Amino acid sequence: MIETLQSIADRLSAAFNGSHVEIAEPRGELTLTLPAADLHAACHALRDEFGFEMLVDVAGIDYLTFGQDEWQTDVSSEGFSRGVDGAAAGRFKRGELPNGAAEQADELRYAAVYHLLSVQHNLRLRVRSFAPDNSLPVLPSVTDIWPGANWFEREAFDLFGIIFEGHPDLRRILTDYGFVGHPFRKDFPLIGNVEVRYDESQRRVIYQPVSIEPRVGVPRVIRDDARYETAAGEQAQRRIPGRQAG
Repeated sequence: MIETLQSIADRLSAAFNGSHVEIAEPRGELTLTLPAADLHAACHALRDEFGFEMLVDVAGIDYLTFGQDEWQTDVSSEGFSRGVDGAAAGRFKRGELPNGAAEQADELRYAAVYHLLSVQHNLRLRVRSFAPDNSLPVLPSVTDIWPGANWFEREAFDLFGIIFEGHPDLRRILTDYGFVGHPFRKDFPLIGNVEVRYDESQRRVIYQPVSIEPRVGVPRVIRDDARYETAAGEQAQRRIPGRQAG
């Protein structure tokens, strides 16, 4: 008998007190949100009791400025607007904060999302957990449950600065050894924090403050143009044959 998503959601809610289970329709995506303190024990139970034997991915998320729009694309009497809010995510100098960051100071910011697969039940589950401290985001490592989490957690640490407690070798995996900051954080400027160049006088590579200003790239906007349809209609009218003389 194939178990319905709602029945699985009910079982998850009953098994993990303090969790939140939601089903995204019409895609039928099942998400289990757990407190950080319960994450490791819950993952053990998900593998051993619920049959999620495979970890597909671990992704870090920064919810700073979540739900805020950057591009204004409304049509007005003055034309088509492509304005950019000045300090939108990434478009600011070092030491500045993006728009709306102050209003979200009390909200949990960093989370890790685990994508699980149960081959025996042909079922997928998304598990999410927020780090309780925004200044030092820490979550338990699940490498002892799913060894494949090793490099995924290193990636989330490198790009988001999330520390996975209990990881056997938590170090950067994508950026350089001397990289400053975590580039996927919303308060990381698009121009970077420092730039690297070779200094002839010192005969070595040096790091220095970024020498360029934050830039805004305006995307191409394709607008509807009635001239093409009008021209095509006029051309079709000219092709209608006239009445021939008898």
